[in-house]
Amino acid sequence: MTNSDSRADAAGLSPELADAIRDDIDTLAPGRGFSRRAFVGTAVGSGFAAAVLPVTAQTITTDVQGLDAGPVSIPVGDFKMPAYVAQPAGKKQAPVVLVVSEIFGVHEHIADVARRFAKLGYLAVAPDLFARQGDAKVYSDIAKLQTEIIQRTPDAQVLNDLDAAVAWAKGLGGNTARLGITGFCWGGRIVWLYAAHSRELKAGVAWYGRLQGQTNAMTPKHPIDVAAQLHAPVLGLYGAQDNGIPVATVAAMQEALKQGGPAAKASEFVVYPDAGHAFHADYRPSYRPDPAKDGWARCQAWFKQHGV
Repeated sequence: MTNSDSRADAAGLSPELADAIRDDIDTLAPGRGFSRRAFVGTAVGSGFAAAVLPVTAQTITTDVQGLDAGPVSIPVGDFKMPAYVAQPAGKKQAPVVLVVSEIFGVHEHIADVARRFAKLGYLAVAPDLFARQGDAKVYSDIAKLQTEIIQRTPDAQVLNDLDAAVAWAKGLGGNTARLGITGFCWGGRIVWLYAAHSRELKAGVAWYGRLQGQTNAMTPKHPIDVAAQLHAPVLGLYGAQDNGIPVATVAAMQEALKQGGPAAKASEFVVYPDAGHAFHADYRPSYRPDPAKDGWARCQAWFKQHGV
């Protein structure tokens, strides 16, 4: 038995997830210049992104009791995409929820959101969608993070990687016939795009994701451009005080959705009057407990309503 075998078994993981985590440790740690043990400590989902430090005292931490949770790698062609996964221990055919990060990548907050979903009975997968471009977590300068990582990450690549995450979750035993997606900020925008891309998706919840803007080769379309093409209904959770996403753009998106099919017409918005951007991010000063709590309850209800 290897060290990674004993750690996985001691953690009480299911055989499938233990195998996935062992594969991640054994294939990614060599060649990185640090030990397997060090890799686990610096893995996706571990620690907060440099750009968000210091985190606030109100940061929520969800334990792993009753869960199988940890870093894994998901094959996308020849590429091994890092991801954080959490699910109820021993549960088969759990509904699958994709958790899409902000620009800061899959750091501790995103891993915690995945664990929150796992506590509710979901198999939650948070893929590191910036991994080919670099490690978003190590950047302390947001401007450099934007130009060196975010602006170099093509939407087409992101959508393909999410498809790969769904296929991987299905192979792990997840029930992808009950597939949902949620995302924050950058990830909120991706939720809308994925709802127009995936025919497997049942529902999405977008937290303050940008709805319109300039287009280019990396971002050829924005949510408002694909609003009428949604295959699954999306719940949009936004703040009226968000300076980066004016309420007028929400109104424009609502009009665009009216021109679409059943999924587009079934989509809804909740705009919180006293909330700004990132009101769900409990590790940042932008956190607003009441809208965050209400949004989380609405997210759960939305998924249940639409069969996730």
